[in-house]
Amino acid sequence: MTWAVLTGDVVHSSDLSQDGLELAFDTLKDAAQDMADWPSIGTTAFARRGGDGWQIALDHPALHLRSALFLQARLAAQDPPCATRIAVATGAGSIPGDMDLNGAHGPAFTQSGRLLEALSGRSRLGFATPGPVGAVYALADHIAQGWTQAQARSLALVLPPDGRPRRDAAAQLGISRQAVDQALWAAGYPFIEAALAQLEVK
Repeated sequence: MTWAVLTGDVVHSSDLSQDGLELAFDTLKDAAQDMADWPSIGTTAFARRGGDGWQIALDHPALHLRSALFLQARLAAQDPPCATRIAVATGAGSIPGDMDLNGAHGPAFTQSGRLLEALSGRSRLGFATPGPVGAVYALADHIAQGWTQAQARSLALVLPPDGRPRRDAAAQLGISRQAVDQALWAAGYPFIEAALAQLEVK
């Protein structure tokens, strides 16, 4: 089966309290569960790996970058905000019947794990296969690292493929539609949306 595999670790986890680290993992797990309800996704799985590591697999590989940005937005939107590194690979893999990713294997899982070990410097997003998609990831990473908490809260509502209309996002956040528009523009969302549309063409 073909998967998108996202392997990550929480940034500056040693600076977080135990409660803060658990909040980050709860946010990631909740986000993975929300992704399971996205159109075209039939299966997602989440697992913790070590003290500050995690992994998510989803069976609709075309949504790999959208998923990675959604996770970054959810973490940046929480209070207090935090971030994660994410190494993404797409390809073949097998997951046990109990959906425990710690027992998963295959090229996508291997490549994602190796890429996380190779991410260096300030990089927080990476794609395992060299080429144009990796270039898009580098630019998306630069944009996402500049998101404020207010921007991330709007992004987390519109990034899903069936994301909320902006007026509904504004109502949920208790702010004006104009404030949502301003937050999304400042976060680079129109350009992210255009890039995702190209990456996700079937």
